[in-house]
Amino acid sequence: MTQSTLPRESIAAQEQTGWDLGDLLPEPSEEVLSAELDALRAETEAFEARRKELSPEMDPAVFLDLLQQYEQLLEHMVRVEAYGLLWFSADTQSPDALTFRNRVEQLLTALNNRILFFILWWKELSDEQAERLLPGEDQADYRFYLQDRRRWKPFMLDEAREQLINLKDSDGISGMVTLYSMLTNRLEYQLEIDGESRTFTRDGLMTYAYSSDPDQRAAAYQELYRVYADEVQVLSQIYTYRVRDWHNEQIGLRGFSSPIAVRNTQNDVPDSAVDLLLDVVRDNRGLFQRFFHLKARWLGPEQWNSDRLRRYDIYAPLEPSDREIPWSEATSLVLDTFKSFDPVLERQARRVFEQRHIDSEIRKGKRGGAFCSTVTPELTPWVLVNYTGRIRDVAELAHELGHAVHSMLAEEHSLLTQNPSLPLAETASVFAEMLVTDRLLAREKNPAVRREMLAKTLSDIYATVLRQAYFVRFELEAHRAILEGRPVSELNRLYMENLQDQFGDSVELSDEFQYEWISIPHIFHTPFYCYAYSFGQLLVLALYRRYQQEGDAFKPSYLRLLAHGGSARPQEIMQEAGFDLTDRAFWQQGFEVVRELLDELESLEGQE
Repeated sequence: MTQSTLPRESIAAQEQTGWDLGDLLPEPSEEVLSAELDALRAETEAFEARRKELSPEMDPAVFLDLLQQYEQLLEHMVRVEAYGLLWFSADTQSPDALTFRNRVEQLLTALNNRILFFILWWKELSDEQAERLLPGEDQADYRFYLQDRRRWKPFMLDEAREQLINLKDSDGISGMVTLYSMLTNRLEYQLEIDGESRTFTRDGLMTYAYSSDPDQRAAAYQELYRVYADEVQVLSQIYTYRVRDWHNEQIGLRGFSSPIAVRNTQNDVPDSAVDLLLDVVRDNRGLFQRFFHLKARWLGPEQWNSDRLRRYDIYAPLEPSDREIPWSEATSLVLDTFKSFDPVLERQARRVFEQRHIDSEIRKGKRGGAFCSTVTPELTPWVLVNYTGRIRDVAELAHELGHAVHSMLAEEHSLLTQNPSLPLAETASVFAEMLVTDRLLAREKNPAVRREMLAKTLSDIYATVLRQAYFVRFELEAHRAILEGRPVSELNRLYMENLQDQFGDSVELSDEFQYEWISIPHIFHTPFYCYAYSFGQLLVLALYRRYQQEGDAFKPSYLRLLAHGGSARPQEIMQEAGFDLTDRAFWQQGFEVVRELLDELESLEGQE
């Protein structure tokens, strides 16, 4: 394990900086990169030479040794690949970073093609042959990984076609998605602040979507979608290529029953469970519409209609406030909150700071948003945030550190089984957000402040549950429309219908929101990803209810859930936690927590 480089007491005093990638490579020089790539070629050749040893009758011990060699090769690959991805994320406008990333990606595509035979051979075995070679229970991670790979057997192609698909993805759709990132991350936005026109990145601009000034909120959204509207033809064409490529490969070649079934299989979640989730979320949209009507009444005369919220004002504060939370205060708050739940969470989160694995500053060219990147079990994850001092940035910091802690709690597992499946990947992150929010609410007695905090909590749940589920509902419609050859204007219309169904009569929409869909990176990068947020949030609401009821007795089972990582099937992990994801009541209980929060918020009306 990498040793800490900073004393514990200095973390809160850190300034916002970029991250240190030295644990991946000492530097991105030609000498270092060439040596790494040469080593990868040699390791691949050594593994490839053992192909002749594969046989249904081979010694299981030899097969296990091959699997471990395969894992070591993958660890080396992902370490070099991660350097390029993280460097490019830190500066998407750097030609050196792009060249490094492209060079690594090109080689890894070729090398992965050369080792593809191993998993393909494994999947082609009969059940009896595979059972004979499976490692014993003392090698549980390897055993589960191999069993899990065989779930894909019905959708696998022969080696030659799999290799062609890898090449096609590297130089085709992956390149298109990279162009999407480059195009959108270079965009600049103009906004008048205090009589002066200023230039912003997207993250900087969207701080004003949370402003106490209604004109500023409207101007921020109008500028965001003015810029995206100028790019709609190019970006929508990239999306068209993404959808066609997805359909041609996943349905045309692999035989999946629907576009979303691909993601469900990757997530190891039944199609019926995902359909149920999306239906239950839609059935409960009235709770959020009730919240928006309430918020519209409180915001009052600044609205177009006193009983309807402008879409610009979804995240508007109820109390005028320009309060900013310094970085040092935010880090202390999050770490102390983690410690109050369990010291192990705080110790793990501190490692991210101690090893300088966090990039928090605002820079032109830096990727927007936030993410946590887990590379290997031996390395502390890297966290990217764009911290601007908003209260919601504190929650975002807690969210990404929650991801990092999740990975670190599962670091005793193999590289092959450390990462949780996508629907469970948000468990620790959303739970961490709720811990921070609950702590602030518990010590706040002022009704007006409590009202603001409860409203923010409901806004965040809306953004994580209803909004994300409706992104997926749009994707389902958009994939159908594109395959039918319908024009871009039809996608814009479908998106507006999606928003109208989501908001009902509680929100008034303006025309520029028809372009919102092209500004959502997930639908370009990872189709149908977003329901994982809804899944994770509702799961966490149910877990949090149990925590409130059980107190300290809840903590061991929760930490065990996180420590599974991806070493068991989601349904098994859920069953251990006492949940059935195919039961409508499971999903509905999360909305009961939402209902209680809304009831409490309504009870504060007139107390401010």
